[in-house]
Amino acid sequence: MVLKRLARFGAIGVLNTGIYYAVYLVLRTEITYLLAHVCAFVVAMICSYFLNCYLTFRTRPTWRTFLLFPLSNVANFVLTTVGLRIAVAGLGIDQRIAPLAVAVFAIPLTYILAHHIMIGRLSGVGHPPEVGLADSHRDAADS
Repeated sequence: MVLKRLARFGAIGVLNTGIYYAVYLVLRTEITYLLAHVCAFVVAMICSYFLNCYLTFRTRPTWRTFLLFPLSNVANFVLTTVGLRIAVAGLGIDQRIAPLAVAVFAIPLTYILAHHIMIGRLSGVGHPPEVGLADSHRDAADS
C-alpha cells in the first residue's frame, strides 16, 4: 500500500512539475519571470491538491483540507522563489531553465520537511487523516 501511494505521489509530482513549467513558460512571455513563477506555482498547487486527494490519498476534497494544503507547499515556494531569483539574477541562468535547476535542490529539501510533518501526524501528533470508510477499503485493495 505504501509503495503504491508513494508511486502515485511521485507521478503526480512529475505531472505537476510539467504543469508548473508549461504555465510558467507561457506567462513569462507576458509578465515578469517572478510573477510568472508565483502564478504557475498556484496553478500547479491547486492541481496537486485535487490529484493527490483523488489518486494518492483517495479522500474527498474538503474546504478545510483545500485551505490547509498550501501550508505543505510553503517551504517549496520559499526555496524555489529565492532560488529562482539567485539562479537568474545572481548566476545568470536562463529564465527558461532556471526553475528546473532550482527544483533539483528544492524538491529533496521540501520532501524531508513534508515527511517530517506527515510522520508527526501519523504517529498521533495533530489530527488523523480524513479518510472515509470507502477510502480505507480502496487502500486495502491496493496492498
